[in-house]
Amino acid sequence: MAPGDAPDAPGAPELPAPRRLAQGLAVLRVFFGAIFLANGLAKLFGVTTVTVGPYTANLINRDAVRFILRYEGLENPANTGAGSQVPGVQPVVRFLLDNIEVVQWLVTAVEIGIGTLLVVGLASRGAALIGLLQEVSLAFLYASSNRWLFEQPHEYLPLAILVAVPAGRLWGLDGRLPWRRARAGQFPF
Repeated sequence: MAPGDAPDAPGAPELPAPRRLAQGLAVLRVFFGAIFLANGLAKLFGVTTVTVGPYTANLINRDAVRFILRYEGLENPANTGAGSQVPGVQPVVRFLLDNIEVVQWLVTAVEIGIGTLLVVGLASRGAALIGLLQEVSLAFLYASSNRWLFEQPHEYLPLAILVAVPAGRLWGLDGRLPWRRARAGQFPF
């Protein structure tokens, strides 16, 4: 326990020092930033597969964006081939697919932007909010697809935490900016 960090009541558990909590949130921020940045760069450079030794994984490139929208929104066999059953999702998906040449590049730019901002800790709460909006929109897309119960929450819940807590102040640029809002950890910092 750090000096001055006393338990609230006798027998209460010892809480971690504020710096330790800030370090944990900074790791979470950088981790989610790396995910967004990797997927954005995959779209930019057309990467689909990453192999390191025996480990092989995939990233979501521009072609996958088109496939996910079409498959989950309009054709998903989990819904007898009818696609998403969430009201309003199918018209949005059709609009996005009709404009996919622009949409795929907007998604690429947004993911690279979110990823970069989260990794360097600049306007980290604002970047997390944009990422949260993207992940929640995907949750709506997948909502009637008979997915694993926790598949989407484990993607958007940590981002909601990063929106609520100024995680860019430690190991990030938010804490080094000269502006009063940034030093105080006010949104979007």
